Amino acid sequence: MILDPLSIGMLAILAVLIFFMFRNGQKRKKDIEEKQTKIVPGAEVMTNFGVFGTILSVNEEKVQVETSPGNVLTVHKQTIVRFLDEEVAPEVEEDVVADDEQINEDHPSFTTEPEFGEVADGTDTKPASDSREKNSDQ
Repeated sequence: MILDPLSIGMLAILAVLIFFMFRNGQKRKKDIEEKQTKIVPGAEVMTNFGVFGTILSVNEEKVQVETSPGNVLTVHKQTIVRFLDEEVAPEVEEDVVADDEQINEDHPSFTTEPEFGEVADGTDTKPASDSREKNSDQ
C-alpha cells in the first residue's frame, strides 16, 4: 500500500496532537497534586468566587476558610484556586523630579537640557529659517 504525502502529513499532525494531549494531561495532573499538598491549615488562599481567607481545617472534600475574625466559610477543595503566600505584590515606585529637571511632554524621559531640535525656552516656536525670511521681506 502506497501512502500519498497528504495522508502522511495528516498522520503526522494527528501524532503531534495526541502527544500534546497526553503532555497537557500529565501537566494538569501534576499541578492538581501540587495544589492538594498546599491546602493546609494556615495557608492564605483565594477561592474561585473571589473570597480571600485563611484555611482553618481540611477534611476529605471540605475546607473551612476564615474570611475575617469570627466568619468561617465551608467550601469544597476544588474552589481553592490561588495561594497568596507565594505571590508578592509589585512595589510601586514614585517618580521624584528634581527642581532643575524638566519633564519632556513629547517623550517619557526626564531631561535637564533640550534634546536636539527642541526649543530651549519655549517662547520662540518658529524655526530660525522662518524668522530670516520675514526679516528679508521687510
